[in-house]
Amino acid sequence: MRIHHIGVAVESLAAAIPVFEVLLGCSPQPSEVVEEQKVRVAVFRVGESRIELLEATSPESPIARFIAKGGRGIHHLTLAVPDLTATLARLENHGIRLIDRTPRIGAGGKRIAFLHPTSTAGVLIELVEETATD
Repeated sequence: MRIHHIGVAVESLAAAIPVFEVLLGCSPQPSEVVEEQKVRVAVFRVGESRIELLEATSPESPIARFIAKGGRGIHHLTLAVPDLTATLARLENHGIRLIDRTPRIGAGGKRIAFLHPTSTAGVLIELVEETATD
C-alpha cells in the first residue's frame, strides 16, 4: 500500500490552483469532472503521490456538503491497493465499516471505494485500485 493522493476540498479551483502552483512549483494536470461525485478535480503530482483539489459542481456534491459543514481543507486520504475487491472484503471481515461495498469509478477512470470515518479514526479513507502498469 502507498499514499495515492490527498483530496483537498476548495471553494474555487480558480482561486486555489495559483496558490498550489506557487507552493509546489508546478502546474496541475488538466482538470477533470467526475460526474458521479459532482466534482471538478485538479491534480498536482508530488513525488509518487498527488494532491487533488476538489471543487463541487453541484450543491448536492459531497464536497459542497463538506465545505458547508466545516469549511475548506483536507477531505480524504487515498491509499492505492492492488486488488480493491479483495481489500474491501478483508477490511469488512475485520469490522471496518464500508461506505462502498462494491467499487465505483472515480477520477481517471480508476476503481475506487470509500471507508466510513467512524471506523477509521475519524478519517475518510478512499481506496483506489492501482495495477502494475499505473
